[in-house]
Amino acid sequence: MKKIHVLYALAAMTMMSCADDKYEVFTTANPNQGEEYEYLNSYDHLKTYVDRAKYPNFKLAGAVPASEFNQKQLVYALAVSNFDEVVTGNAFKYASVVDDKGVMNFSTVKDFTDNAVGAGLLPYGHTLVWHSQQNIKYLTSLMADKELDVDPDDNIPTNVFTTDFSDGVSLGGWGNDHTRTVENGVMIINNPKQANPWEAQVNCETGYVYENGKEYFLKMRIKGSAEGSISAALQNPDNYAGCGDFEPINFTTDWKDVTVRTICNGDNAKRLLLNIGAFAGEIYIDDYTVYYKSAPAITIPVNMVEYTFDDGKLPGGNGADKFSIVDGGPDGSKCMLIDNPSAAANPWDVQPQLIAGYAPDVAYKISMKVKGSVAGSFGLSYESPGWSGAGNVNVTTDWKEVNLSITPTDARSNINLNVGQYAGQLWIDDLKVYYEKSANSIPLTPEEKKEALTQAMDNWIKGMMNATEGRVKAWDLVNEPIGGAGDDGQGNYALQHADNPDDNGVKGDNFYWQDILGDIDFVVLAEKKARKYFEEAGGNPEELKLFINDYNLESWWDGNKKVKSMVNWIKKWENAGAKIDGIGTQMHVSFMLDENDQKRQEESIENMFRILAASGKLIRVSELDMGIVPKAFGEGIKTENVTEEQHHKMAAFYKWIVQKYLEIIPVEQQWGICVWGLTDSPANSGWRAGEPIGAWDINYHRKHTYAGYADGLSGK
Repeated sequence: MKKIHVLYALAAMTMMSCADDKYEVFTTANPNQGEEYEYLNSYDHLKTYVDRAKYPNFKLAGAVPASEFNQKQLVYALAVSNFDEVVTGNAFKYASVVDDKGVMNFSTVKDFTDNAVGAGLLPYGHTLVWHSQQNIKYLTSLMADKELDVDPDDNIPTNVFTTDFSDGVSLGGWGNDHTRTVENGVMIINNPKQANPWEAQVNCETGYVYENGKEYFLKMRIKGSAEGSISAALQNPDNYAGCGDFEPINFTTDWKDVTVRTICNGDNAKRLLLNIGAFAGEIYIDDYTVYYKSAPAITIPVNMVEYTFDDGKLPGGNGADKFSIVDGGPDGSKCMLIDNPSAAANPWDVQPQLIAGYAPDVAYKISMKVKGSVAGSFGLSYESPGWSGAGNVNVTTDWKEVNLSITPTDARSNINLNVGQYAGQLWIDDLKVYYEKSANSIPLTPEEKKEALTQAMDNWIKGMMNATEGRVKAWDLVNEPIGGAGDDGQGNYALQHADNPDDNGVKGDNFYWQDILGDIDFVVLAEKKARKYFEEAGGNPEELKLFINDYNLESWWDGNKKVKSMVNWIKKWENAGAKIDGIGTQMHVSFMLDENDQKRQEESIENMFRILAASGKLIRVSELDMGIVPKAFGEGIKTENVTEEQHHKMAAFYKWIVQKYLEIIPVEQQWGICVWGLTDSPANSGWRAGEPIGAWDINYHRKHTYAGYADGLSGK
């Protein structure tokens, strides 16, 4: 079997030593497929098939995982040999860089850029602004309600310790032969002689640890056998270190109320001392209280969902045919009956869904009234990020109130009751999910939210441009902004929003910048910041190219409405001051075995290219990969079930797409094509799992689709 030396052009590059050692020889044909695949050995590397004289601007790109590319082994060698440009699927995305507190780590981004540029490749930036793969915990924290300023005089005292000595117990103490007694609800301290203040001390130690930096107050009624003054202080009993002196406590021979204050300035302050050694005589103390002040801890419940069942509404979920509304609630009202006479195989087989979607780090409370035909139990579950249990609801044959709580750490969807394995009848009433919200807070105004998110965008884009140092010269400025529904009022699709999603992102991590910044401003702001910080980071502003990237631009089912909408939205953004250089069409396509469906798809792809060409923008096929389906909207055929004939049809379709791009897109508008699936997708992949999307198979052997790319590029 002939073998291809994939690194022959890189022998002089010392940084390739690890790849040379391990992958000097790279097998391109699959030894298990036999002669059918031998012809692929005669093919050269993919990028050699680009006619540079005819298509001088064309760049063949490959999508590579940053972690594997940065190892500078097989994936690196393959990319350097076959492509002009590299893009990584996730490493440049917001959630990969920004943590829950907004701290950014660009180490992987820097390594990827260094390695690509060092190998003579063009790194492509994917992506600056997107709604998916966001750090929703951090971004939503910027939108959180703000606490109201509270007048300190209105703060509520919270007692650390208080006594009126009515129990006859005095405070502790030591030193100077003084005595402490309680008579008629008053503590009497008798200090026989005058000495240093600390030589006689009255101690109050309850186990409470005073908080460093917090203000504390000491209040008492006090008088003496003569006018005088004592002092008070906080102390760490482990090392006797002072942790804050109170103001002097002055008194006369008449009762007076005294309040003094200090700010704790040490750790492990557990002891409050009265220093009485400097006063000789009797001191009388009553109503002794130590406290701090805090804003009123007022909360109000915010219902996520509530079912009283009097309105005829029931939750959905698995086994919903077993749910009904009946009379017989605990107060004679309506309630829900779940009739499950025999236990199901799984708890989730009968599963009322309470809510779909919740925020992270919020304490959700679930309350209900419940009884059963027999004693038993059922569970509560929620998705965060996998399915987690949140306790059991124990059921008796009498009505009882149940309260549970969960605090998910990730934004996910669904809180459910899992009743499938309870055999019998369940009656449930007054079912609700809620959280408690501070009544001392108010929502940010739209202007305040916009200001906060604008700053977050500024930090992000500035950080990314600084990390890449002007060496990443082409970017997806905005990814997937166009919805597949709605109307902008001018016949175009509306943009994606929280209330108009295309449901293509991972549940729970979507954050729509346009919801806060506006449909126009979020692009204009991003474009201005990208150009500003690219130049400040050392980039040549004439070289920076910013694309809007989206999927389904080749859609045949709506007459290419999405690509038309894309072109029109770009006009709106440019009319508002943005400069958009190019359009990326993802083209996650499938070859359709139904000839009529495939013909419609091909007609629509040609139409898309014509519309894109007419836009005058640079055009990039940004994420080209391919599955195979029996017919339109059918389920993808898995790799192991694809026949040789079908593999060849897929190769021919790849060839056709490449040739149509080169034929229809004018040379001056050609940016290039990105091979999004290098290899077939693994069975456990989150993207087109188990499908034959690659130019190489899972073991990096060339496939017929490799020939399809090469033949399309060469014009064969």
